Amino acid sequence: MVKPAKRVESIELSQIRKMFEATNPDAINLGIGEPDFPVPRNIKESMKQAINEDYTHYTPNKGFEDLRLKICEKFQKDNKITTTPDNVIVTSGASEALYDCAQALFEKGDNVLIQDPGFLSYDAIIRLAEANPIPVSTPLEDDFKLKADSVNELISPNTKAIIINSPCNPTGAVIDKKDIKGICELAEDHDFMIISDEIYEKIIYGDNKHYSPGAYTDNVITLNGFSKTYAMTGLRIGYMSAPSDITEELLKVHQYNIACASSIAQKGAYEALTGPQNSVKSMVKEFERRKNLIVKRLNGMGYETPDCEGAFYAFPRINKPEEFVKTAMDKGVICVLGKAFGPTGEKHVRMSYANSYENIEKAMDILETI
Repeated sequence: MVKPAKRVESIELSQIRKMFEATNPDAINLGIGEPDFPVPRNIKESMKQAINEDYTHYTPNKGFEDLRLKICEKFQKDNKITTTPDNVIVTSGASEALYDCAQALFEKGDNVLIQDPGFLSYDAIIRLAEANPIPVSTPLEDDFKLKADSVNELISPNTKAIIINSPCNPTGAVIDKKDIKGICELAEDHDFMIISDEIYEKIIYGDNKHYSPGAYTDNVITLNGFSKTYAMTGLRIGYMSAPSDITEELLKVHQYNIACASSIAQKGAYEALTGPQNSVKSMVKEFERRKNLIVKRLNGMGYETPDCEGAFYAFPRINKPEEFVKTAMDKGVICVLGKAFGPTGEKHVRMSYANSYENIEKAMDILETI
């Protein structure tokens, strides 16, 4: 029997997905991280039209040029990032962009800093590149916010990059402007790359603001996509912008991995950027209504839960999380152990409020009996 590569043996399949497969399909799902809204109608129509017009062949490896131009305009308007279509690659979701970054940049012996708690894919893609994930703790006492001082303490001569995510999965935290700028200064002083995963940038509440590192330094690869903002998760369409000397290296991984992103999804992405944004505003407004409900109810049960600033996750502190998650599952509510997202998540549970207001109310009524 041929043995698999050691780099694959060291990676576990997502515990989140494993749990879903073993769960009653009728349970209220507070585990999945995708909007429960349909793709906006104008985007659907644009993709139907693209099929009818036979846009079903390979596209340029980097993606349609008109789409990359609109992405550049979006970067300039929303993020104060100046880039060119040549430095933009359209990918099969932000997940592919992350993988491309890891394969193009990291190698054995490199250290890559990640938020703890943080999105579980970061640890996996770093290990697949045979580099070392270095968790930077972002505890509840700091409202789960990444601090530049905490990053500075973990920098070493082997530090190759940091992956940051703001708003953050699984905590909903938004990194403060002073810390974004501080991390940018550290990247320049110590010559490492910032990989900024900005997939939740539009899902942000109240007076909170998203700040892109790419506005303050050139040592950045900025990742984004259409999955969360436009509920296009299954269409697998994302993008990244990188410095010109790195773009070609990223393109090598992208080209020999998938060749190009879906032509039809690219046409939908173009419409998403150029069409009306009313659906985005409505979705964020509804997410905020649900957020207010779940945070209030969890705190009322005695589970300390900071007010989520963005994304669609609550991350309450729970003293016996394994027991809580199992009992919740038995009673028909799915949530995720916080330790899946890093050691700092040990006494926490992640709950997604990408579910209907009515279902969240029912779920909270059930959890109140635990």
